[in-house]
Amino acid sequence: MLRLISAAVATTALLTAPALAQDVTSPARETILAPFDIVRTEVKSVGPDVVFRVQVRGKAGELKPKATGQFAGSAVWSYVWPTSLDSGGVGFEGGQGILALAVTFHPDFDDAAYGGVNRHVWHPHWVVLVPDEACGKGALKVRDIPAGTKPKAPATWPGVPLLIDSPSYPTTLATDTVEVSVPAGVIGAVEGVKFDGVTSALKVNANLHAPLLCISDIFDVASGDLSLPGRIGR
Repeated sequence: MLRLISAAVATTALLTAPALAQDVTSPARETILAPFDIVRTEVKSVGPDVVFRVQVRGKAGELKPKATGQFAGSAVWSYVWPTSLDSGGVGFEGGQGILALAVTFHPDFDDAAYGGVNRHVWHPHWVVLVPDEACGKGALKVRDIPAGTKPKAPATWPGVPLLIDSPSYPTTLATDTVEVSVPAGVIGAVEGVKFDGVTSALKVNANLHAPLLCISDIFDVASGDLSLPGRIGR
């Protein structure tokens, strides 16, 4: 009887224990630019926040795209955490594509909430990614908003025709690590949610029409195949 009780207690503990975090580790590769060569990606619940981190082989944020002096054709460089979270979790319509948190730098335009300025700093966004062959075979883009429509969007949507949000989450780039702290209440229950890590370049369409913002180059993918092997835990 004591053995049965002990087994039941152990089983209950396993079922009720918080999910353990599962990071994604990647081999360093000299062929990738060091500030974008991912070696570890992790997302964990830490106190009242969900903390997104990526560690790279070089100095995080050291390299930035050069300014072109115009919006059309300009570049965006990014550190990205694709997730299995639903787009509805941050204020968009549900089921719109891959919801990803991104830290970006783009010197030719501002897309901060409420008309703010953010072109001179690395800053966070939620973006919804979908495939579009117009961006290249197998390529992804930030989902466009059809002309003449008003989307369901978070309060910090910057008003551009894309499914993108511009929250002011604490974001740091120090030595080899990029870190963003998202208040847990923003996205609700996250334990067991899947994630991956990507470093990439995006490009604004020179003709300024859909697709407006395509992923033009992938520097590195933590898993190697965007399989989202990471799991959010504590």
